[in-house]
Amino acid sequence: MSFKQPAGECDDVDCPFHGTLSVRGKTMDGVIVSDKMTKSVVVSIEYTRYFPKYERYARMNSRITAHNPPCIDAKTGDKVTIAECRPLSKTKSFVVVEKEEE
Repeated sequence: MSFKQPAGECDDVDCPFHGTLSVRGKTMDGVIVSDKMTKSVVVSIEYTRYFPKYERYARMNSRITAHNPPCIDAKTGDKVTIAECRPLSKTKSFVVVEKEEE
């Protein structure tokens, strides 16, 4: 997995580019719905689920808490790519690795 290096610099230990955090496993694209926490964001991931009983698909979403390194510094409304990493806290096991430019 190769991600675009961010333009900014940081001294965050939990940064996959400037720190020691390694990413592995899943990568997902989503939209940030909250950035009120320090160095953390809530990312909404939209997907479809099939219900065999009704032979229909339903749109659903998941809210995933992710670490937001200072060098990326994504805000609410930004489209981002998150990658799985080791557990950083009780609810954080993902880190923002890329912010889509518009």
